[in-house]
Amino acid sequence: MRKKIKPLGNRVLVKKIEEHEKTKGGIIIPDTAKEASQLAEVIAVGSGRNEDGKIIEFEVKVGDHVLINKYGGTEFKQDDEVLVIFRQSDILAIVD
Repeated sequence: MRKKIKPLGNRVLVKKIEEHEKTKGGIIIPDTAKEASQLAEVIAVGSGRNEDGKIIEFEVKVGDHVLINKYGGTEFKQDDEVLVIFRQSDILAIVD
């Protein structure tokens, strides 16, 4: 059973979207040779950043696809999915 994770403050929980495992020529790329995925889906957001007593809301929302740093955030596994917690300011872009 999947536990619900609610990020705190200005943090965002994302699920990495794995890239293709084969090259265009059909060569299978082993996990050890893959680069870290930079594309992720927002799963949950915190309550927002507190600035001088005011809560600054998020620019991203649940369901958005975002571009993240390859090696940033705190990564962990839950139910065989790779999840990462980032600060919103560490998210590079929203991907349409």
